Amino acid sequence: MSAAPARILVIDDEPQIRRLLRITLAAEGFEVVEADGVAEGVRLCAARHPALVLLDLGLGDGDGHEALVAIRGWSTVPVIVLTVRDDEAQKIRLLEDGADDYVTKPFSVGELLARIKVALRKQARQADAEPVYVHEGLRVDLAAREVSVDGLPVALTRKEYALLSLLARHAGRVLTHRQLLEEIWGAVHRDDVQYLRVLVQQLRGKLGDRGERQRLILTEQGVGYRLAAPRRDDAGPHDLP
Repeated sequence: MSAAPARILVIDDEPQIRRLLRITLAAEGFEVVEADGVAEGVRLCAARHPALVLLDLGLGDGDGHEALVAIRGWSTVPVIVLTVRDDEAQKIRLLEDGADDYVTKPFSVGELLARIKVALRKQARQADAEPVYVHEGLRVDLAAREVSVDGLPVALTRKEYALLSLLARHAGRVLTHRQLLEEIWGAVHRDDVQYLRVLVQQLRGKLGDRGERQRLILTEQGVGYRLAAPRRDDAGPHDLP
């Protein structure tokens, strides 16, 4: 018996966008549930238990941020925000309040599908398994605390490893400057972005993040960093996401 299709809840008040997403997601084998406002979106999320939520910010009965906060009060379902607002402060706020990712309108359908699949694979990972990140010759074994590039061990400082392990645990997801700074240096340094930039530069140098690997650690300008999500042909049976 085949598994039931993953259910995606689309919360957007634009009928044209909902229609585009319904057709696109159905063609990829997803079940689609639709809501056009905050209240209906939160209700359907509780009633239908989607595998992922696509959430627009500009809704007729309120701001999508309200729906995000309400959903995060009781659910860990992945939430990808769809927004026309190219506002770094807003993006940071959304990520820190529980959004897993964001896509700016007008968006590429291919990019959105890739972000959805990354979020679903990450959610499906066994909670009790220590992941191994493998991509472009980089291997991060979080259980053994070992890092290698092309099979050769890489020696990292404590802070370099702390940064890499955080990014690896959330591969494919943006972590904001503040989230990374608080985790690595503590709350007193949460605004010291230059500390983080220097650390990222050092880490990139040790990982050989240049040439073919120049997109291992990705910069989200003004927002934070993400580690490239592994491709299916990179990951082994116990790898992430």
